[in-house]
This record gives sequence, C-alpha cells and structure tokens, in this order.
Amino acid sequence: MPAKGPLQSVQVFGRKKTATAVAHCKRGNGLIKVNGRPLEMVEPATLQYKLLEPVLLLGKERFAGVDIRVRVKGGGHVAQIYAIRQSISKALVAYYQKCAVGSGAVALWTR
Repeated sequence: MPAKGPLQSVQVFGRKKTATAVAHCKRGNGLIKVNGRPLEMVEPATLQYKLLEPVLLLGKERFAGVDIRVRVKGGGHVAQIYAIRQSISKALVAYYQKCAVGSGAVALWTR
C-alpha cells in the first residue's frame, strides 16, 4: 500500500451508446463496486467476465492499492457492462498517471 499522504483521487467516465459510467478511483484496499454492489454481483452474470477483463489483464496487484467506485446509468445491460469496463480501465490508468509516486502510466505496461 502506498505511503499515507493527502487523499488523491481521479474521476473518469466511460460510454457505450447511451450508457454512461463514472468511476472514482482513490487509494484503498482493492475494492471495486458498481452502484454500491461488488463487481461479482453485477447482472447479467453471463457478461461478468467482461467486467473482470481489466483486472485479469493487468493483474490483481495493480488493483490491490486502489478502490474504484462506479456509477452507471442509461442504456441497456450490455452497453452498461462495456461502459463500466471502459471506466474501470481509464480510472486505473489515470490514477497511476496522476497519483502514483515516481511511476506513471509506464509502470502499468512493464512487467
């Protein structure tokens, strides 16, 4: 977990058709919630894998130090899923660009 300091956060959005998801990303314990519910409880269950793609792609260690809270409205179920996925990805990149000490977004792509 990063050293304690002033609370730093970012707010980004993702869109698909008429669905809009706004993600707030701040230092935390690795929680990802959508409309107040854990990521695993988002419906439809058949598309939950799409929501987990950013986590699986970058690895859980990148998400361990941040909390992401997403609010989504508008559109249908599938469009909401894709808007959520986009906002989670953009939130993590923006957080590491702005708030991570000495790393930047380059740290996301190096192994």
